[in-house]
Amino acid sequence: MAGTALVTGLAGFTGHYMARELEALGYEVVGLGQGRAGSRAHHAVDLRDAESLGRIVADIQPRVVVHLAAVAFVAHGDVAEIYSSNIVGTRNLLAALAACDSTPEKVLLASSANVYGNADVPELHEDSPLRPENDYAVSKCAMEMMSQQWRDRLPIILSRPFNYTGVGQSPSFLLPKLVDHFARSMPRVELGNIDVYRDFSDVRMVANAYARLLGAGKAGEVYNVCSGATYSIQDILLILADLAGYAIEVDINPAFVRANEVKRLAGSNQKLVAAIGDLELIPLADTLQWMYRAQTSQ
Repeated sequence: MAGTALVTGLAGFTGHYMARELEALGYEVVGLGQGRAGSRAHHAVDLRDAESLGRIVADIQPRVVVHLAAVAFVAHGDVAEIYSSNIVGTRNLLAALAACDSTPEKVLLASSANVYGNADVPELHEDSPLRPENDYAVSKCAMEMMSQQWRDRLPIILSRPFNYTGVGQSPSFLLPKLVDHFARSMPRVELGNIDVYRDFSDVRMVANAYARLLGAGKAGEVYNVCSGATYSIQDILLILADLAGYAIEVDINPAFVRANEVKRLAGSNQKLVAAIGDLELIPLADTLQWMYRAQTSQ
């Protein structure tokens, strides 16, 4: 047994895939956060409850930590919850880990590529300026800065994942929403900003990269986690139209249009590859087919 791996947000979308990667490495996975995590050990706690969180972490004494728990939806309506969950919750976790009898070997904090904002460059590197354009991105930027208080006490790695998707992601997010509409043969779909470009990855690749960073990542460093391939919304609609056998009509709903939308997020994964080796990249068309077939049982 490699020891105990603590995963916050284990019951969330990424948590399931993260647990599988860590179990394959021999870790006993223990979860923290809200929701239910199936048969895996899981402690239901709000990370903003510092006292309860401290007791639980002290009991677990994890060897490695992957912090996924966060408000992850950019358009989340409760601004106070975004900031309190993403900053205060993370701070409480780091304080609890620093107080453990045994210091974890690695603590991976999942930030976001949204911290880069609207940057007029072909691709974003880890040293690109941070220009957060919305409350979610500001909260992640602040979380990164806050974590520096523990840089001498905890071996922290920061990951900046670009957009990723897969089976089990909420239809509140764009790609699952589109897959759902095509899987149900809906004739039309309402969207907001469609003149956007994103570097999309498969959740299975992201979880694999996180697991490998726990071993090969260097404490104190930041790593982009991305595919290096950028797609437009139109590209995605064409892939799904080919899978479903028809083209969907797009209606622009002004209520979905974000005034501060990040137009383009294209990342470089060179630093990540240099640290952990070649990525287990999955073409976006294969990811969308996986999601479509999971919903249509084909």
